[in-house]
Parts: sequence; structure tokens; C-alpha cells
Amino acid sequence: MSAATPLPQERRLVTAIPGPKSQELQARKLGAVAAGVGTTLPVYVSRANGGVLEDVDGNSLIDFGSGIAVTNVGNSAEAVVAKATEQLAAFTHTCFMVTPYEGYVAVAEQLNELTPGDHDKRTALFNSGAEAVENAVKIARAYTKRTAVVVFDHGYHGRTNLTMGLTAKNMPYKQGFGPFAPEIYRVPVAYPYRWLTGSENCAAEAAAQAIEIINKQIGAENVAAIIIEPIQGEGGFIEPAKGFLPAIVEYAKANGIVFVADEIQTGFCRTGQWFACDDENVVPDLITTAKGIAGGLPLAAVTGRAEIMDAAHAGGLGGTYGGNPVACAAALGAIETMKEQDLNGKARRIGEIMLGRLSALQEKFADHDSVRIGEVRGRGAMIAVELVKPGDKEPNAEATAAIAKACHAEGLVVLTAGTYGNVLRFLPPLVIPEHLLNEGLDILENAFTTV
Repeated sequence: MSAATPLPQERRLVTAIPGPKSQELQARKLGAVAAGVGTTLPVYVSRANGGVLEDVDGNSLIDFGSGIAVTNVGNSAEAVVAKATEQLAAFTHTCFMVTPYEGYVAVAEQLNELTPGDHDKRTALFNSGAEAVENAVKIARAYTKRTAVVVFDHGYHGRTNLTMGLTAKNMPYKQGFGPFAPEIYRVPVAYPYRWLTGSENCAAEAAAQAIEIINKQIGAENVAAIIIEPIQGEGGFIEPAKGFLPAIVEYAKANGIVFVADEIQTGFCRTGQWFACDDENVVPDLITTAKGIAGGLPLAAVTGRAEIMDAAHAGGLGGTYGGNPVACAAALGAIETMKEQDLNGKARRIGEIMLGRLSALQEKFADHDSVRIGEVRGRGAMIAVELVKPGDKEPNAEATAAIAKACHAEGLVVLTAGTYGNVLRFLPPLVIPEHLLNEGLDILENAFTTV
């Protein structure tokens, strides 16, 4: 099935979820794949396009996950397939560090143009988000000649040793895998829903606390980089209170600290803007990207101020597969699709629909005797609900898991998140038809009646 003959954009269940063929494959998986590689929903996909995933049993599921914000342009987008196929026929690999090729340069040029700020920029390409974050730290240390790195409560930055250290949540990311890299320090983030003195005080107080910890416990003169997700992903789609990010940027600038925006999950039209930093006109010194960059092929990048990016010595950055030519071709196709189809506008429309429906759902279940929606939050097509127990803000992870399971059984792929495991997060492809979006929300609403 090519992009020219897309899958019908409909939910279709012909077996229980998962079906018999998926169960057979899951049994094979358990005998062949390391147990540490988990699976949220053991439905084995055979085809995917637009807003649906078709499994080996012939079921067609509504996709509210996008491979964790990867297939922003949808699966098998026409321009992605065409450009990657053309590149496959030409050559698959040479290693850019040995004999380079135009695709890498073209992707770097696009990123230099699209990322926040009009300053002179440079880009380096890698394979994964974690690798991009690691290299951002390397670059910041090379530029500042300092070692300390500051990160935030609820943050997630990857699964390598350094990025596990940068990540806040222990299970499942860090448990049993230490010791971790040194010189990593964690400070408060402006989490409006859970700020003790109220959301109206959150930005100023959180920024003041973070800055005080840096000054007193680390010393600003020792900090190479401050790294933050403009909207925290795995932490639960926490959008820092307005004013918090600009305050941290101002502090970093005043103290010669490299400010790194981790836009791996938020980037490429996901929030209704090219990058989430654009919302408050935040201009990072370095920005890390991956996930949505290449329509599903593995690619990542660090983009930033030329003088910072060029601080690393020749040969200090790179990797055998970094900026693979097929992945670069796919990225050019994905960026073309985002521009031509105005996926920023489509993301904003998705957000308008979802926030309205979910706010109504919050009101409908305000007096539910076992679960309620504490907060609806997010921007564009990066939306979440935080579930709590009735009467207070105690996280309700059990209900979250139960609702996700009920959605899966009805053919809706949803993901959970949050430091406390009590957040349902929604990341539909930006090309999802509105009728599928609304049908998925109907399924979610029905799922609330099962807990």
C-alpha cells in the first residue's frame, strides 16, 4: 500500500484487541526480544496511514499516539515516501564524516532557518533524541569550559547514561541502571496545577527557587547548560507557567550559561507552532530536535548559535549513522509536507476540538465517585488530562491505566505519562481527519464510565 492509495480513514474492529495473529507475534516477541523492551499495546501493525493503524488481524485503530509524537505528518506521507525511496535507489550510506552528501547540508539549512531566532546558526545531525541531548551537553561544555548541567523536576531527556541522569523519573527509566554521570543538578519547575501557593504565583516563585538553588548549591559560574523541555513530555505534558521560561533564559544569559531547549517531543508543528519556544518568543542558545523531524525515520539534531556550535573541535561531533542520507531525504519530505499542508494550523484546530471536548468531559465527571479530571492542559495536538481521586489532587494512576486499557480494547491508541503515572496524553497525527478525532474522543468519554 503506497501513499497514493491510502488506508480508509475509519475505525474497524474484526477481532478482539489484540487479535489472534497479534497474540501469536507477541508470543514470538517474548521468546526473541529482551524483556526490558516493553509494549504498551501488543497489536502488531501491518500498515498505517493518516490517522489509522491497521494490524495483522485486519483491525483498523485510531491513532492518538503518533509513535510518541513521531509521525506528525502521518504514516507513509507522500513526500516522505517519495524522497526516501529516491534516496534508497541512489545510495543508503557513505558516512557524512567520510564522504558527505547534499541531503545532510539541506536538512541543516532548513533547521537553521526554522528554529527560533534570526542569529547565525549551525546544525549537527544525530540518530536519536538522547544522542542530541548528549551532544548539546558536550557542545555547551566545550564552549563554556564549565561542567555542571541544570535540569528540572519532572523532566525527561533519554535513556543513555547521561540522559538517564538528566531525567527525573526513576521507574522505568533509571531503576537499577546507575551510577549515572556526575555534575547534574535538579531544580523546581513551574507546575501550575500542583504549585502549593497557587498557579498565579507559580512562575515567579518557581523561577526564584530555581535560581536560588543554582546560586547557592552549584554556583552560576560553574554551570555549562540549563536544559528544559518547553512543555514537559514524559513528565505529564506540564506547560510551565507563563513567564517562567523567559526568567530562566534571562538568568542564563546574564551568567554566561547555555540555555538548551529540548524540543524533541514538542517540535515540528506539534504545538501549533514550529517549536514550543515560539509561544513566549523564547530564543534558546541550542535546541535539540528528533521525533517529528523525519516522518518516522531515525534522525535528530542540535541547532544553535554558530559561535557555540563551532566550539567543539573538528572530529568531536558526529557518528557513523548521524544524518543518514535516507533519513535526511525523509526529513526534507516531512518539512515540505508541514509547510504545504499548514500543519501548524491543523495542530491548532486539533487543540481547539480536543480542549473543548475534554473540558466538557471534565465537567461531566466532576462528581464521579472514583475518578475525576483534575486538569486539562496542553497546546495544539499535544494535549493531556491529569486524573486525580475525588475530593483532592491525589494522583489516580489506577484509573488512568484502566481508562487507557478500555480505550485500547475499543481500537483507540492512547498513551499514559506523568511522574505519578496519572496522565493520559494525546498525540494524534496532525493530518488526522476530524471525524476520527471526534470518534476517538467519544471512545475516551465512554471509557470513563468503566472506572
